[in-house]
Amino acid sequence: MKPNIGTVDRALRIIIGLGIIAYGLVNHTWLGAIGVVPLLTAFVRFCPAYLPFGISTCGQSGQGGGGCCGGGKCG
Repeated sequence: MKPNIGTVDRALRIIIGLGIIAYGLVNHTWLGAIGVVPLLTAFVRFCPAYLPFGISTCGQSGQGGGGCCGGGKCG
């Protein structure tokens, strides 16, 4: 799987995932389990929903640092 999630997208997914989980815990509802999905995609750096649309938030600048896996050297 070629990574298609960049640094900012990854950070947002972690924050949103933790927020959804916290909401589920506070309100004692199973809906918090949905928060696992953005966390999993953030840690794997791959989002299957992006594939059909050809979306990639990986920075392919080649400038070093910053990109999804270090300077745009994805895959």
